[in-house]
Amino acid sequence: MNIGIVGIGFAIMLALMFLSIPVAVAIVAVGTIGGFLFFGFPMVDMMGGVIWSSLNSPSILAIPLFMLLGELLLRGGIADRMYDALAVWLNRLPGGLLHTNIATCALFSATSGSSVATAATVGTIALPALEERGYRASPSLGSLAAGGTLGILIPPSINLLVYGSLANASVGQLFAAGLVPGIMLALLFSVYILIFQGRGASVVVDDIPLRIKLAYLRHLVPPLVIFGVVMGSIYGGLATPTESAAMGVVVALVIVAIKRRLSWDFLFSCSMNAARTTGMTVIVLACALLLNVTISMLGATQVVTQWIATFDLSQVGLILVLIVFYLVLGMFMDAMSMLVLTVPITVPLVMAVGVDPIWFGIFIVLMCELALITPPVGMNLFVVQGIRRDGGSFADVVRGAVPYVAIMIGFTILLMFVPQIAMWLPDTLAGRP
Repeated sequence: MNIGIVGIGFAIMLALMFLSIPVAVAIVAVGTIGGFLFFGFPMVDMMGGVIWSSLNSPSILAIPLFMLLGELLLRGGIADRMYDALAVWLNRLPGGLLHTNIATCALFSATSGSSVATAATVGTIALPALEERGYRASPSLGSLAAGGTLGILIPPSINLLVYGSLANASVGQLFAAGLVPGIMLALLFSVYILIFQGRGASVVVDDIPLRIKLAYLRHLVPPLVIFGVVMGSIYGGLATPTESAAMGVVVALVIVAIKRRLSWDFLFSCSMNAARTTGMTVIVLACALLLNVTISMLGATQVVTQWIATFDLSQVGLILVLIVFYLVLGMFMDAMSMLVLTVPITVPLVMAVGVDPIWFGIFIVLMCELALITPPVGMNLFVVQGIRRDGGSFADVVRGAVPYVAIMIGFTILLMFVPQIAMWLPDTLAGRP
């Protein structure tokens, strides 16, 4: 097998996707047909067993649980009150409610795990308040689209779960590695707003007494308790990521019941929405695992690794090439598809030059974040545009998101030269020097 065959297979998948063939269908078609052409029916027969054994794992079970947790937060009114509480503390900063958008996205990410859910939830809550107070459309929409990307970096993260399954990496270490970069990125977003959007977003705000501000803090308790239960149970050695997700769901149900919003209709609605989003994610993941069988049997990873080795790239050179590769790919593919399609090839590639797979998991999720806000297929851009009520131009969202693309690229380069930003916490928890 040579590098040309690998390139042809990858090109065929991209071509099918550009022709609006569903991503899962494009992946499974290339994987199955390629396996049949090279190995015949015995190869196709074994694929089912491989996929079943891969999906029948506790880490995959965590995906629907985290999806359900996000639905409970949204429909239980927890997210609405969280936004109100942060607004009364942050809206007097230069940039006002734009800081609230970022902070709410970061906190919601810490209990949800989905970027699209984060952008949709916070956007639905925030846009009426932003419009009412006279904020300009472009900065407002951009902050929501970019803030929503934090959903797949700040743990718990669905994308980190999927990466861990594909790369055979520790989900607990991945969650730990994503925490500090996620917080730093949220702070960088707010610094940008403070410096460049402060005057443009200046509006008249009410002078809220301190006692009322303190009273609003109680609305931050539920999401912080859920985050503490989920992450604390993992790193306290009390539960696996899947068990911690289940504990988070139970705590969320208790909170919703205390607020007297729990009903059979409520549970049915949350469960159905969680099932739909889980189904889409797991189907793409299953098809990617099928493709991985063909890739492994053909030795495609070794072929690509040997080909890249001929360029004699350093770690820095290889990562810079991958940044450009993912930027281009992210303009035409959604984040999850890009993740499952490239991990089987890129992880062995970077490990061959000494890159830590945990660090690379954070890198590739940052690239997925970029894919969410880079046109023409940036999912968060369409989500935020879709919840607008004023019928404004899609260009408003794109203009507002572009500065955050630059920030994320700059942060990725910083992470490349200072890898301990991501690795300090997992190394500390693992007791490594």
